[in-house]
Amino acid sequence: MKAVYCPYCGGRTKRNGRTSSGSQRWRCTACGASTTVRYDDTATRLDEFLGWLLSKDSQAAMPGGGRSFRRRTAEFWEVWPMPVPDGELHRVLHVDGIWVARDLVVLICCSGERVVSWYMARSENSRAWSALMSPIPAPEVVVTDGGSGFAKAVRETWPRTRVQRCTFHAFSQVKRYTTTRPKLQAGRELYLIARDLMGIETLHQAELWVERYLDWCGFWADFLEDRTVVDGRRVYTHERLRRARSSLSSLVSAGTLFTYLDPALAKAGPLPSTNNMIDVSVNIIFTISTNAFSPIAPTRIRRIRQRGCAAFGA
Repeated sequence: MKAVYCPYCGGRTKRNGRTSSGSQRWRCTACGASTTVRYDDTATRLDEFLGWLLSKDSQAAMPGGGRSFRRRTAEFWEVWPMPVPDGELHRVLHVDGIWVARDLVVLICCSGERVVSWYMARSENSRAWSALMSPIPAPEVVVTDGGSGFAKAVRETWPRTRVQRCTFHAFSQVKRYTTTRPKLQAGRELYLIARDLMGIETLHQAELWVERYLDWCGFWADFLEDRTVVDGRRVYTHERLRRARSSLSSLVSAGTLFTYLDPALAKAGPLPSTNNMIDVSVNIIFTISTNAFSPIAPTRIRRIRQRGCAAFGA
């Protein structure tokens, strides 16, 4: 055992019985001060925690049925690993929010090759997005699925960066309201218009698409104003269709659907129109000490998510 020295005068100590809790008491031979020693085993327990987290073992397989393990490692569920951005300038960056638990979201920023940075927050808001983007040099184009608070954050943090709204997510948002088999003619037409977003490759096609969408809005305008009395209140009869229309109208007004077709930007090379590279890379686990990521099996990421949800009370 290592020698124990007095925390007050630095003199050598000797054993002097035990405390009421059973801890060894030490008495300084020089000044007579009494003290106890608590050894820091945090690093050892963290290694044990990470070894279990990255393994296929369940907590029940740990010694003692997992009870002792949970007690020793409970504090590590609260550790939020944060990366150190390297300051590299990227032409295009992709950002997205991956929900790990009910009140825990990982805001992730990546280039075409690797994860550039991430930020862990309890919700997607402008402050969290700004915290993610502030340490990263502003790119020419950022591709996003339109998470809450992102528009405000990008205006304040990357004011000169052009925004490309993921066309697949724009279509998916419409599909959420219309379903894949709309019953109404207006819904069927809007579903097809939104689906065609993913096949646009030229500015001329984009202009025709906008004209087609605006024609649809004009033709069905009166139809979407119909109201019905429900529980004594007048509500819109086709509320879901109105929401689908609103989701597309806001993107057309913002001019973020076809940024990837801008000749000035595309001169240096083709630009992506979707954010699917992040969605495909959802089966990743962040390392504690590096700002890289490692692919793992889908079943293992589900296990890690389940453990995270249980730890955060989700």
